[in-house]
Amino acid sequence: MATKVLIVGAGPVGLTLAAELHRFGLEVRIIDKQSTPSPQSRALFLWSRTLEQLDRLYLSGEMVALGRKIRAVNVMAGHSRIGHIGFGGTDTPYPFALLLPQAQTERLLIEHLAARGVFVERGTELTGFEDSPLGVTVQLRRETGESGQITTDWLVGADGAGSFVRRALGLSSTGAALQSDWLIADGTLEGADLPADELLSFWHEDGFLGLFPLDGGQYRVIAEIPHGEGAQAITPDLAGMQSRLETRGPGGLRLVAPSWFSSFRIHERNMAEYRLGHVFLAGDAAHVFNPVGAQGLNMGIQDAVNLAWKLALVAAGTANAEALLESYTAERHVAAAQVVADTGRAEAVALLRSPTLRLARNLLGGLFFGLSPLRKSVAESLAQLSTGYGQSPLNGPAAAPVPGPQPGERMPPRANEPPIGARGPRFALFADPSRPVLALHQEFAAMLEPTLRPPPKSGGVWLVRPDGYVAACGADDELTRLADYLRRFQTLGELVG
Repeated sequence: MATKVLIVGAGPVGLTLAAELHRFGLEVRIIDKQSTPSPQSRALFLWSRTLEQLDRLYLSGEMVALGRKIRAVNVMAGHSRIGHIGFGGTDTPYPFALLLPQAQTERLLIEHLAARGVFVERGTELTGFEDSPLGVTVQLRRETGESGQITTDWLVGADGAGSFVRRALGLSSTGAALQSDWLIADGTLEGADLPADELLSFWHEDGFLGLFPLDGGQYRVIAEIPHGEGAQAITPDLAGMQSRLETRGPGGLRLVAPSWFSSFRIHERNMAEYRLGHVFLAGDAAHVFNPVGAQGLNMGIQDAVNLAWKLALVAAGTANAEALLESYTAERHVAAAQVVADTGRAEAVALLRSPTLRLARNLLGGLFFGLSPLRKSVAESLAQLSTGYGQSPLNGPAAAPVPGPQPGERMPPRANEPPIGARGPRFALFADPSRPVLALHQEFAAMLEPTLRPPPKSGGVWLVRPDGYVAACGADDELTRLADYLRRFQTLGELVG
């Protein structure tokens, strides 16, 4: 069987994409130029929406069993707590952030793929490719020196911030290409009784400081380096991290027995296009974020989920290929732009240098985080539960009088129901049984899950995409509009209109 999709990069993004595509029945290969997986874990957190999406692979339960549940984030300024953001009130089966080192996430995904006969081709490097109307011709080189050429219908660059695929495409980014430098240390913190299930995020004019609990009583300390110093000029060591801990932290903390030091530079960017012809970008190849908010890995996994069902439907010939594939950039670029804007605002507020402005920030921040609806809004944003595609070209009709999620919004998972999309790249229909609804269900049996799901509100009908976002909705007497949407979706005409 010919390779449908070649994925470059075996990090969490590439592995998730491979698992999703294989689940949908596509022939997939995944390569990585590294001979072995990296034992280091720069990324630590899986947010609620990511765990909801990984439910389709039935991996979330195992991940939760291995990881540590983080119940809240504390926003601090020295000894003062400006805000306490809890995740307990969010509408999700996973009302927490899961602290699971990236190496563990990768291991579980690799084992999942191997059990299904898909193996990472390690020591294999992409050296060139040429796109054509018929697909992509790819040049590969193995670490043994052997080289060869294959063809694939689609090529996906999930090969990180230094992506070869992105450079070869020559795509440009939107907005300013910002640069930030960071220090990381894992070790024991002595001198205070810190919460084992909460994060500490310190706002300081010199830069961000984060304290994240790890297993075995250890903590990860992450510190932003002020602009101008540069990670390239700093040797990460105990003295340097201890100095930043004392300057920005609550005081009295001492880092001992560090097991890992590192420094790195981030070039924040969001590519203007995530697709050119038969070639796609995903994860850090498409966007790189400031580490504040720990969104990068999660955004990449969301890219993979978004792209996989679209490639699967196009491969099956049941959807308008061009419009569906173009929607990948339209949806994910906007989502990434929102994260860039949010982290930029947070950093600007954290780095205020004026004592007067800092005092006002702390007072106003206390008032802001004192309001329950605002705390919930921040929690949902961090957990990516409020991320959606309100302006997506795939959005169909909506009925304003019908309460519940609208087109482009997430349909919250419910207990005792299989994950949406778990049975393949099919839409789910949420509706009360009736003869018209059953007729609609029968007409589009190839596109819809075989079982109706109970609607969020009686009297309404929701059509939900395989990735769990509402495609269209309406009152139960407006089924003609939903039928028209499905017909347009599966034809070669306009997808929506």
